[in-house]
Amino acid sequence: MTTEDLGRVAIWAPYTHVDAHVAIELEELGYGAIWLGASPGAQLDMVDPLLDATERLTVGTSIVNIWASAPGPVAESFHRLDQKHPGRFLLGIGAGHPEATSDYRKPYDALVDYLDKLDEHGVPVQRRALAALGPRVLELARTRTAGALPYLITPEYTRGARKQLGPNALLVAEQKIVLDADPERAREIGRKRVGMYLGLSNYVANLKRIGFTEEHLESPGSDRLIDELAVHGDVEAVAAGLRAHLTAGADQVAIQVLSADNDILGAARALAGRV
Repeated sequence: MTTEDLGRVAIWAPYTHVDAHVAIELEELGYGAIWLGASPGAQLDMVDPLLDATERLTVGTSIVNIWASAPGPVAESFHRLDQKHPGRFLLGIGAGHPEATSDYRKPYDALVDYLDKLDEHGVPVQRRALAALGPRVLELARTRTAGALPYLITPEYTRGARKQLGPNALLVAEQKIVLDADPERAREIGRKRVGMYLGLSNYVANLKRIGFTEEHLESPGSDRLIDELAVHGDVEAVAAGLRAHLTAGADQVAIQVLSADNDILGAARALAGRV
C-alpha cells in the first residue's frame, strides 16, 4: 500500500459512528481513508459494508487491540477483506493501555509475539500498521509493519516520529478537531475527549516526552494542552492545524471530529479540499 493509495487526509471515528452512507459521502468528498477506532473486534464485520459501498476508499483499524482479539481470527478477517477488496484494507493493531487490561504484560514483547503470529498467518508486512508512541515501538513499526499510527499527538511529535521512522515508513497522524470559533465552547468539547486520556500512563508519558509538564497534564488539562490536542477555530484555523502534521512529515492526517452532536459529516464537508 502506497501513500498515494491512502491520500493526504482521512477521517478517524469510532466504528460505531460510521456506516455505508457515511463512507460513500467521505469518498465523494475526496477523503482517502476511514480509520475505525474504539477497538473493532476480531471478526471485523463492520468493515465489509464500508468497502462494499465504496470504490476507492481505504478502510483501516486504529486499532484492533491485541489483548482483546487473537491474531488467528484477525488474520482470517484480513484475508476475507483482502480477497473481496484487494489493497483497500489496512490492519492497524496496538497494545492499548494497561489500565484497561487485567492481563497486561510488557507491551513490546506482546506486540512482537502478535506480529510473529500475523507472519505465520500470512498477513503482509505492508498491509499492517502499528499504534506507536515511544521510540521502541516506533522502531518496531518501522521494521515489522508498513508504519505507525500515533494517537493523541502534536505536529512536534510527528516531526520527531518521522525522523525516527525514516523517509519510507507510513506515518498517519491522528488529530482531534473542534470546528467552532468560540474558544471556550470549543475547549469544553475538547476537554470531554482529551480528559479521558490524562489518567492513562502511556499517553501521559508520551505527552511528557513531547514537552508538556505536570501542570499542563493535571486534570482537566491546561488550555495549551487542549488547544494543541483538540485544534479548534474556524475552517481555516483548523485546516492550518491539520496541515501542520503534513508539513512535519506525516503521510496522512486522520481527523477526529469532536462536536456536541457527533456530526462527523458536517465538519468533513467544511474541511474537504482545505487541508
